[in-house]
This record gives sequence, C-alpha cells and structure tokens, in this order.
Amino acid sequence: MGNLMRKAFLILEDGTVFEGKSIGAEKEVISEIVFNTSMTGYLEVLTDPSYAGQAVTMTYPLIGNYGVCKRDMESDRAWPDGFIVRELSRMPSNFRSEESLEAFLKEYEIPGISGIDTRALTKLLREKGTMNGMITTDENYDTGKILPKLKEYKVTGVVKKVSCREKQVYEPGDLMSEKTDIKYEVAVIDVGTKRNILRCLLNRGCRVTVYPCDFSAEEVIREKPDGIMITNGPGDPAECVEIIEEIRKLAGSGIPIFAICLGHQLMALAHGAKTYKMKYGHRGANHPVKDLETGKVYISSQNHGYVVDADSLDEAQATPWFINVNDKTVEGVVYRQEPIKTVQFHPEANAGPKDSEILFEEFIGMIKDTNFDRNEGFICQKSKE
Repeated sequence: MGNLMRKAFLILEDGTVFEGKSIGAEKEVISEIVFNTSMTGYLEVLTDPSYAGQAVTMTYPLIGNYGVCKRDMESDRAWPDGFIVRELSRMPSNFRSEESLEAFLKEYEIPGISGIDTRALTKLLREKGTMNGMITTDENYDTGKILPKLKEYKVTGVVKKVSCREKQVYEPGDLMSEKTDIKYEVAVIDVGTKRNILRCLLNRGCRVTVYPCDFSAEEVIREKPDGIMITNGPGDPAECVEIIEEIRKLAGSGIPIFAICLGHQLMALAHGAKTYKMKYGHRGANHPVKDLETGKVYISSQNHGYVVDADSLDEAQATPWFINVNDKTVEGVVYRQEPIKTVQFHPEANAGPKDSEILFEEFIGMIKDTNFDRNEGFICQKSKE
C-alpha cells in the first residue's frame, strides 16, 4: 500500500491540525485550502488550471472509485498544490480506467492526505473562511515556525504559470471535437483555459486561435477574428494589471466578446468595476444561477474565489445578466455599449451539468448579430428591434 500507511498532517493557519494518511507525492506544501462539493469529476478538477495555487478538499467521502481516464483531462497536467479526501479508492472499477488516482497524483507530484474528517474541515472553512494550510508528513512539525509561514503565503503569478507559451491554432476535429465546416474565426485569450471551452467552440464550426496571457491586443485585432473568448483561470483578478489593459483595448474594438470565470472578472475590471474575495467561494457542480432576462434557472459548474462587486458596475455601461440563486452574487454581465457578455460560471462544464452550454450558441448569435466585416472591421451592431 506504499505511502498510504504513512501519517500525514494538514495544518491550518488558525492552528487546527488534521491527522490522516499520506497519498500521492511525498512532499511538503503550503497552499490555499479550498473545498469542492462535486460528487464526481475529480480528474477534471485536478486538471483545471483554475486550481493552481490551491489545495482542493473534496467533500464527497469516496474519491477515485472510477480511476483515471486521461482522455477526460481538461489540460495537459494536474494543477492543484495538494489533494485532500476522506477516503481514497485503491481499487477503481471502470472499463475506461487506465490507472488509479493514487498513481496519477504521484505521476504529477501532487501530495495529498486521506482519512481526515473532510466534513469538519469544510464546516471550518465555511465558518472562518478560506485559509492557508500545510500538508506535511513530518511528525515532528513545529507549529510555532509553520503558522507565520502560512499567514504570509499568497497565491501569486499563477495565470502566467498555467497559460500557454505561444500561439496555438485548432480546427474542428481537433481535441476530440466534431469534424465540421469552418464558419467562424475565434481568438481565445488563454488565462487558464480548459479543453472543453475550446471543444465547445470547435463543435460549432470555429477555427480557434489561442493566445498566451501576455498577448498583444493589437495583434489579436489585426488578425480580424469574428469573435473573442476570454477563458477561466486562477488567482486574484486584480493582480493581472497588464492583461486588464489589453482586454480594455479588445473591448473597444467592437469585436464580439464572450468571457468565462476569470475572463468575466477581468472584463469587469477593464470597465472600471471592482472585484472582491469571497469568504469561501463557489466550487462544485451544483450551483443554481438565474438568467435575469428570461427568469430561467440553470444548474452550473463553478470554481472561483473572487466575484464582481455588483455595486461597482456602472449602469450606463453594464448590467447584471445572471445572479447566484443562493447568495445573489453576480454570475454574469451584459455590456450595453459593446457586443460583450460574460459569465462567472462554466457553461462548458466538465465536470458538471451541461445545462448552460447553450450560452456558446449565445456567443455565436452575438457574432451573427454584429456587422463585423473581416476586411473593413467593425461597422455597427445590428438592431434587434
């Protein structure tokens, strides 16, 4: 059973200590401790770049029971700093499984801990808010030395860490997407994208050009895409000062833009709004969001610790599009003066329900409803009256 028998400890910045068993890589790590309420989809969680800089606690008690199928990975590698579970399945049962979750964690050098009361940990994080913590196998740990380090830790530089390094181009048929005719050219700004965002565009006849996070707005606009997608990603959006400035230029180009998660927050900041850190965030596959235009409620997949401040939105520029049914926070924004719409949740899902995947059709509709000539540039937005 390897290191499953070795003791491991989760030490939180408030001094709370959980004792369990070591899983995955045997190394010490300090990270931000968050929780995810999904019952399934642990592989998609582990390969979602938005979790860079965090250690993820899965609230469902048994994790790893269907093993690992690498076709389901949302990026080329795993991103969390650590993984925390109540019970790790050592004998996966699934005809698609290629290896155990334990082997996967070791392969990508992610340390973890099992055998702790994840319900108690989750309740603690809900009551006190997200905290930093350390996963260690050192039985002689010194909390007096560790706690100051935990309080000093900050998640920084993670967008650059997860973004692609150079421009990439995909056509329908790539990334296990449907092979179909190319109808649109879409630029994707990668601040931590998941593969299924690209796949959802490819399935709709888009040739996708992915730009790294240090992109030049002038270059993107010069290529005259039919639309622009700004993706999900990790960290504090306010830290991305240079990216926000480039997004501000994109917003003024007149090219239809759809943004998801971190992209949604960056677009709000580019328009002068503010974001703030939530007490413990939204992470899971069962979050209800309400479309304020239609009154329809979708069950959504979410992963974010920051949110757009509704009171900071300039009503002349933007209005809320979706709200979270549980806590009424902003889950989407429609911009009045430009062809731009953004959502905080994940319409591409993976993991999670695909209720809101129809929003990719909304993006295609924005492209169709905008008079943007690829040779002459933006002319005007078509009247919907």
